[in-house]
Amino acid sequence: MRVLIVNDYGTPASGGVETVMHRLRAALRERGHDARLFTSSADGPNGRANGDTACFGTLTALRTPLQAFNPWAVRALRRTIRAFRPDVVHLNIFLTQLSPAILPVLADVPVLYHAHWYRPVCPLGTKRLRNGGDCHEPWGTPCLTRGCLSLRAWLPLMAQRRALGRHRRIIDRVIACGAPVRERLLEAGWDDVEVVWNGVPPSPEPPALVLMPTIAFAGRFAPEKGVEVLIDAFARVARELPEARLVLAGDGPSRPEIERLITARDLAHRIHRPGWVPSESLGELVRGAWVQAVPSLWDEPFGNAAAEALMRGTAVVASARGTLPELVEHGRSGLIVEAGHVDALAGALLQILRDRRLAGRMGAEGRRFALERLTESAFVDRMVELYMAVGAS
Repeated sequence: MRVLIVNDYGTPASGGVETVMHRLRAALRERGHDARLFTSSADGPNGRANGDTACFGTLTALRTPLQAFNPWAVRALRRTIRAFRPDVVHLNIFLTQLSPAILPVLADVPVLYHAHWYRPVCPLGTKRLRNGGDCHEPWGTPCLTRGCLSLRAWLPLMAQRRALGRHRRIIDRVIACGAPVRERLLEAGWDDVEVVWNGVPPSPEPPALVLMPTIAFAGRFAPEKGVEVLIDAFARVARELPEARLVLAGDGPSRPEIERLITARDLAHRIHRPGWVPSESLGELVRGAWVQAVPSLWDEPFGNAAAEALMRGTAVVASARGTLPELVEHGRSGLIVEAGHVDALAGALLQILRDRRLAGRMGAEGRRFALERLTESAFVDRMVELYMAVGAS
């Protein structure tokens, strides 16, 4: 089967979705399928992304009008379709670079749309207001009046919304990475959305926990990820458990604020900050950690960090947002706490860090769950089934 995977960004460093797409492409090829990735050049070194074919993309101010109409994407995708002749197109994130203008190019090809976040119903992709509260308004005038978008950005993004509405019928089937995304799409009028959880690659048997009680965090440094809350919670943990350490792996737009907060709390000597770490190296970096913190402030669409920690056999403390309470069973594989509540997060972390046996038991339970529900092979199996169903419809 010839599968064309389409995504705005091509390098795994861009985020979890890109990592999932690269793993999927590799797994499909291992099974004998011809899988290729079409992407933009926006995040590649020297303008070259890690796709098989790419069009022009940018992270400059030009990105906003391109989100409404990207002529380079239209031309490049048309050439790719003609040359590759895919049996199915697996469409992922396409509204931050490639634009809805690519949808008519796919009119004669079976299309599976995979929604990984809230971008089809929110121009910020988070369904959060600038003040940090949840947004329950439809995409439109409230995006301007609530201050989420400037007028300069609002105009082209409203054009994007109208174009998506005109061309949405070209999509043959829709899946979402988690129930929260499915619910938002259904509220906005999308039909028949199926939930398919991401898969996690196999991980070696977990090692013994390291001597010092250690917390791990891995993810994007962005406001919705709650890293600042984690820093404040760790400050309390460090006061009560001076031997505790934090591994803070990641990067992103909030990094300057996070660095300032670490300095202000006098925690630099207790926190290891390796920056962004490739997924294939992350497991080794955090092996032996007692607990993984996932302090998200938004409705986490899926929670790759939590899923990967469970597969590694690490206990997880996560916010009660989005899919996280479905992944982490409170009291068994970890603890679920109120999002944004510093004391609750600190208390949960301390509960595990003070009890090595508890950390080990929770980690073992999480690994059992991951091996039953979160394997990459099961995810790829389901993708192939969907490709065949879409192609035959």
